[in-house]
Amino acid sequence: MGRIAVVGAVLENPREIQGKFNETVGSFKGIIKGRMGIPLDDENMAVISITLLGELDEINALTGRLGKLPGVTVKTAVSREMAVSGETAL
Repeated sequence: MGRIAVVGAVLENPREIQGKFNETVGSFKGIIKGRMGIPLDDENMAVISITLLGELDEINALTGRLGKLPGVTVKTAVSREMAVSGETAL
């Protein structure tokens, strides 16, 4: 069963880390449903929001990899399990 998740990431010194961040996110393109980034040039930071639809293990793998990048802070909100068509959620 899948879950919906929203990942919020704050990048410090984004010019230095955005390449690796984008590469990591791109390797999970199968579960990504949307992405929005806001550059905060005056503060030398960027804020990125990513909406995911996938299994909890996939979501955790992505957020774990992003959280290990230097200068990246990640927080995630995850839904309860979603029912597959024709099933009822517990």
